[in-house]
Amino acid sequence: NNTIYINNLNEKIKLPALKKALSTIFEQYGEILDIVAHNNFRMRGQAFVVFKEQESATNAIKGVQGFALQGKPMVIQYAKTKSDAIAMLDGTIKENQLVRSEAKEKRAKEPPTKKFKSSGASSFQPGPSNIPGASTVGNIPDEYLPPNNILFLQNLPNDITGTVLTTFFGQYSGFKEVRSIHPAKGIAFVEYDTEPQAMIAKEALSNYPIAPDHKLKITYAKK
Repeated sequence: NNTIYINNLNEKIKLPALKKALSTIFEQYGEILDIVAHNNFRMRGQAFVVFKEQESATNAIKGVQGFALQGKPMVIQYAKTKSDAIAMLDGTIKENQLVRSEAKEKRAKEPPTKKFKSSGASSFQPGPSNIPGASTVGNIPDEYLPPNNILFLQNLPNDITGTVLTTFFGQYSGFKEVRSIHPAKGIAFVEYDTEPQAMIAKEALSNYPIAPDHKLKITYAKK
């Protein structure tokens, strides 16, 4: 199937932001024809991503399975039905819409059921091949890593020092240390006692012009 089904998504993410995040994460695996997500009761926390090629869908499942988007690990599998985007390409759009219409009518006749949180989703444990960065296909963008107490700094000037970074980040409560500075690469790490303290510093200093032509890019470190 060219379409993947994603559930256990964070329901607090606004629909436009969710689609943008999914596009950024999955576009590295191949051309995306469509992203389907709705904020109605039945579809909250779920989405479909339609790839042009089936190989792209397969690689996306392998590469992104278990990646935590806004603190919740995505659970991904092949969709059970064909998307309209693919049906348009292979000339079966009318048949596809008829099947979906019949399924919709069947659901409408069923009594409403209470939505329960899946216990399986919360206990999902990604294996080595599911960890972002472990796949050779591509890496998950840093900006979608879940919050933690260590910040990853990028776009630093090559003459940056630990003293300068301590001056900036040490003014925020919970600051512990600046470490692993690599001026040639323009990166460093800053650690705080707690995740909320790191979040405050991140929000305050993201895009700060630390030097001419150098605005701080701050994300959370991979753990």
